[in-house]
Amino acid sequence: MLHLIDIIEDSKVPKYKQIINSLFAAIENGDIKKNDKLPSVNELLIEFDISRDTIVRAYDYLKKMELIESVPGKGYYIKKDDLVLKAKVFLLFNKLSAHKKIIYDAFARELGDSATIDFFIYDNNYRQFKNLIEASKSREYTHYAIICHFEEGGEDLINFIKTHIPSEKLVILDKRVEQLGDSVGCIYQDFEKNIYEALAELNPQLKKYKQIKLLLRKRTYHPIEIKNGFIKFCGQYAYDFKIMEEIENEIIEKDTAYINLMENDLVILIKKIKETNIELGKDVGIISYNDTPLKEILLDGITVISTNFEQLGKEAAKLVINKQKRQKENPFYVILRKSL
Repeated sequence: MLHLIDIIEDSKVPKYKQIINSLFAAIENGDIKKNDKLPSVNELLIEFDISRDTIVRAYDYLKKMELIESVPGKGYYIKKDDLVLKAKVFLLFNKLSAHKKIIYDAFARELGDSATIDFFIYDNNYRQFKNLIEASKSREYTHYAIICHFEEGGEDLINFIKTHIPSEKLVILDKRVEQLGDSVGCIYQDFEKNIYEALAELNPQLKKYKQIKLLLRKRTYHPIEIKNGFIKFCGQYAYDFKIMEEIENEIIEKDTAYINLMENDLVILIKKIKETNIELGKDVGIISYNDTPLKEILLDGITVISTNFEQLGKEAAKLVINKQKRQKENPFYVILRKSL
């Protein structure tokens, strides 16, 4: 029975959830039948070098679902074996962040107990992205839900995906991979259109500034389409503009609006403004990508432009559940606050 429990050290899914997912899969596959005895807490503890609390949490969850029962003095047994899973998902994100957690939580919540998820992070590293996908082949996933953002590399992405992931199993999140066309499901941001339309909506506030600066690091995973949409807006609305590749040596100038993409860069920018007598929201402005609770209160509010991350996760899960190849653009919005 122990060989049916699959604990993947590289997975970001908590180990208690991996135990649950393993038993889900074993029940659905018919490897475990009603009245079969499960490994004891001590057996799992020794085999996988995990805590007793982790195992008890997994078994308690399964008891609440009435999939297993405990018999005093004897152990845990399968109570019913009619579980039907809709999917076994390989979920691959480029990084961990507050926004990615929103996507993951919405994705997992929408799937509910109808699917299992193995969750991995590749830290914007294309080699690690490929290694994780290649290592996944032995686990027979029904779906691959992946985000494709890399700091460098990726020139052979299309061939790699076509070689290693059947199109009917693939769901792309966040950034559309144009060359795959309509052969795969996709919930995406239109990065160029989104920043252009967001800045157009904020134009009444931007008019008081003479120039706009976009902080876009030279080494970045952010799509080039953000830069393209920014340049398009500045050209059509006649703004002086600059693409900044670093903020550390920036001298803060009056009559400038700054757009930042990274949380760490926002911190540096705010520190630099506070070191001057320049007033935020009057002499300089800030527009930040992606909302957080902190940005709502920081300096009386930071103006943000953002996609709806919860909706992105939810819609991606629907593609998995319904086995669809639908292409859908995710909503984008603006929240105007005092920083502009």
